[in-house]
Amino acid sequence: MASSTTTFSFFFLTLFLFSPSHSSSDNNNNNKVSLELYYESLCPYSANFIVNYLPQIFNDDELASIVDLKLFPWGNAKLRGNGTFTCQHGEYECLLNTVEACAIDAWPQLSNHFPFIYCVEDLVYQGKYRKWESCFEKLDLDSKPIDQCYHSERGKELELLYAAETDNLQPPHEYVPWVVVDGEPLYEDYENFLSYICKAYKGRNAPGVCTQAYLNTIRKVEPKNKRGACYKERVTSTLAKIWSTILSWMNYLGDAI
Repeated sequence: MASSTTTFSFFFLTLFLFSPSHSSSDNNNNNKVSLELYYESLCPYSANFIVNYLPQIFNDDELASIVDLKLFPWGNAKLRGNGTFTCQHGEYECLLNTVEACAIDAWPQLSNHFPFIYCVEDLVYQGKYRKWESCFEKLDLDSKPIDQCYHSERGKELELLYAAETDNLQPPHEYVPWVVVDGEPLYEDYENFLSYICKAYKGRNAPGVCTQAYLNTIRKVEPKNKRGACYKERVTSTLAKIWSTILSWMNYLGDAI
């Protein structure tokens, strides 16, 4: 299911993020635009956004230098009274949410944890998410920090922290992916996030891509989701189960190929 374009994008992204030439000026550091992504690992729309949209940030050194990207892998999961939690797409989503939270904790630098999360979500996008551990080998990463984290209380602690941060969103999130630029949710226009970043940037020497013509692509929208999303309302429970079943079959077929 993965295209050659997707494979090349992953290869280029990895090279770019680990490149020692990637740097930012002091001015850009002081004026970075906050970009927050609230998501859940097995939501197909979250995977699509991480694999096919977020990498746009890293295609331009100037643009990457003005963005402070943070990921919150919790989404529409729900806390139980006993301190445990359930996830919209089943137990495997809880596992991968925790794995990705552990990656952020173990490798705090974006240039270290994003390639791993991208790799995992690319496998989700392909319906091969059960092969997520192959990302350690692909990226030449030590799996021990992640194994120790998600098999211990630390993984649970991290997820509870992300639960609190997600639940404290104002306005509350309605679905995932939920994209927030400088504290303002983008609602259904989340795929147009680069335009909002350009508009929010207050520093000098704005990236070349932030031209007036580009900023004019921002359009006013009502807070109703018209794009694909995984909603948190109860009515989605049946659809979530259906999608979980589809993912399982995709993974099975992927293993068989």
